Amino acid sequence: MSSEIASQIGVHAEYGGVVPEIASREHVGAIDCLVDRAYERAGVTPNDIDAVAVTRGPGLVGALLTGVSWAKAYAWSLGLPLIPVNHIEGHVCANYIAFDDCDPPFVCLIASGGHTALVSVGEDRAIEVLGETLDDSAGEALDKVARILGYPYPGGPRLDEAAEAGDDSAFAFPKPKVEGRYDFSFSGLKTSAVSLLDRMARRGEEVRVRDFAASFRKAVIGALVEKAMACASDRGSRGLALAGGVAANRLLRAETGRACSDAGIRLWVPPPPLCTDNAAMIGGAAFYGLLRGDIADMSLNAEPSLSLRARFPNVP
Repeated sequence: MSSEIASQIGVHAEYGGVVPEIASREHVGAIDCLVDRAYERAGVTPNDIDAVAVTRGPGLVGALLTGVSWAKAYAWSLGLPLIPVNHIEGHVCANYIAFDDCDPPFVCLIASGGHTALVSVGEDRAIEVLGETLDDSAGEALDKVARILGYPYPGGPRLDEAAEAGDDSAFAFPKPKVEGRYDFSFSGLKTSAVSLLDRMARRGEEVRVRDFAASFRKAVIGALVEKAMACASDRGSRGLALAGGVAANRLLRAETGRACSDAGIRLWVPPPPLCTDNAAMIGGAAFYGLLRGDIADMSLNAEPSLSLRARFPNVP
């Protein structure tokens, strides 16, 4: 009914990345006004809601604690159930908000600044992790190389934009090799890019920044698409969904669209505002949590390293 976001990009841009302490203070300062604005835009009052949802983890501990503390107090004061949500599950559920026909079972590729995973979503909307990154996430690799290339924070979207005007065959990067068929690795790819830039600098060679950006983007996105399509094919999935901030990447959207069209697989890709972190997706996940009785008590705490594999204690 409303989806309100208080962006901190301008605050953190000065430092070239997220500063956890500042992020936490910004959360504290924004949360009351943001909730009021969400009510106003939705045209409802606290008497109209049935439950309070909150991200339990993973994420920055200070930011998570702000949300958990606020949600616990709010749910208690209104006598409403409190629904804890895994942040990454929330990204998957963004697809349910964007598409009425996004019905399980399907495979979902989750790619963001902190996480990269392939999951299977079952008929009951339960999530089974099929593969994960063994080191860096796809978003982390894109952000790191973007920063070295001189793009301001947030680097990933800036690199994506610059790559549109570059030659993606100008530079060759190694193909990540991992044992798990559905697992990912981007650390070696990132190191390869950093080392190449360092060698070029020492030799005094001019870096064609847009070409470098396009070539590196192609390598990262190629690994994501290859694994996702292999997973969907192996499992005989009729649908593939994208989730997470990297799902807003132009090349990822185009390449998965092309591959799914060729394979006869339905593709769901949320609009960019639902790819990046937002509260609507957490509410979407909480709806199904409420249906299955996943209600927390006042002992709920933030879990910054909460695994996607972890189930909440009272979920059957």
